[in-house]
Amino acid sequence: MNNIFESRESEVRSYCRVFPAVFKTAQGAEIFDDSGKRYIDFFAGAGTLNYGHNNPLIKPRILEYIQHNGIIHGLDLHTTAKQAFLETFDNIILRPRHMDYKIQFPGPTGTNAVEAAMKLARKYTGRNGIVAFTNGYHGMTAGALAATGNAYHRQVSGGLLNGVSFAPYDGYFGPDVDTISYLRKLIEDDSSGLDKPAAVLLETVQGEGGVNVASTQWLVAIESLCREHGILLIVDDIQAGCGRTGTFFSFKPSGISPDIITLSKSIGAYGLPMSLVLMKPELDCWEPGEHNGTFRGNNLAFVAANEAIRIYWSDNTLSLAVQHKSHLLKRYLRKLCDQYPGTGLSVRGRGLFVGLASDQFPQVARRVSAEAFRHGLILETCGARDHVIKFLPPLIIEETMLDEGLNIFAESVRAVMQQITNTPAGGLPDSLTQEVHP
Repeated sequence: MNNIFESRESEVRSYCRVFPAVFKTAQGAEIFDDSGKRYIDFFAGAGTLNYGHNNPLIKPRILEYIQHNGIIHGLDLHTTAKQAFLETFDNIILRPRHMDYKIQFPGPTGTNAVEAAMKLARKYTGRNGIVAFTNGYHGMTAGALAATGNAYHRQVSGGLLNGVSFAPYDGYFGPDVDTISYLRKLIEDDSSGLDKPAAVLLETVQGEGGVNVASTQWLVAIESLCREHGILLIVDDIQAGCGRTGTFFSFKPSGISPDIITLSKSIGAYGLPMSLVLMKPELDCWEPGEHNGTFRGNNLAFVAANEAIRIYWSDNTLSLAVQHKSHLLKRYLRKLCDQYPGTGLSVRGRGLFVGLASDQFPQVARRVSAEAFRHGLILETCGARDHVIKFLPPLIIEETMLDEGLNIFAESVRAVMQQITNTPAGGLPDSLTQEVHP
């Protein structure tokens, strides 16, 4: 491999160490390296490429916009691209869901959106504290990192993380412990040491934390607690949103109505950087320029996002397809788990945001990811011990390619489990197509 990466790129690089190839081209759910080797992508830019690589339905609009000298960089100036996006987002996403929110473009990445959301909550309430949750991940800038649980990420902060208190997430102590009562006691007890917070910040599905899924009951109870005490509810939908769990907003099936919502990753639609903060209108207490940034208006992303929303969210076709493929994926993985009784493998997740956890053998996840990569499948690991294999294929992946990728995965699991347990498994699960079309 060309050593320019090692000689000139910072040691901070990470994904390239896990997936050691020089990638050149990509289309849909496939990515190719500079030698022409093909990989099936179950990583999708850590959830940024919900609509796949170089989506052929979105690409023409981007090229047309560039060809006609459309505004590329515009700070927060009014542009035709922004106007079209706002109108489409309002007409197709917000209004049909009876959601009344103002929209802020805080900067190009998810952590920019989280920073803005936390600042806005503090400004509006006049209170400083934020409650976040165990295993949460919200970004790597100082404010968002303060709300991130992972010790590896937090350790380089230089001790500057403050203003955030942590509470146990749903199921943190197991299924029999009511973590809502725990948080309620802290908030309502004047001697708990927890000052009344400005906001509660949560993910409905914790991605980096291990694909931990909050129940509907837990989300409803959190919202109720916030309403009782005048605390704002912020939902970080950066990875779980934009259809990843089967609905555009991951929280929508629960019926809750967050005060503030953050979006990024696939909101840019084509891998283009973009983030949003949605706030209920009465919360929009910003003074002009109080939160700004040079790249808070990515017009190419506006163009791509506008096209993606128009194509994929004007009806429920994509949502139904995601739910169907989710059923196939989870059924396949559960059958795979059945091949290894006593090893602690388990399936978790919603939509095409699925994890296979290996609690008994935490080294399995990393080894399976490496084995799968050698055979042409890209999979990320997550969780505090990297003990969960995370499945994030593009939402538009064909069932035949999902099936092909899962067969590579199953073979990789079998190879690794034989090395670890010295006990060969039985037969592999039937393919998706065989299960669905006998």
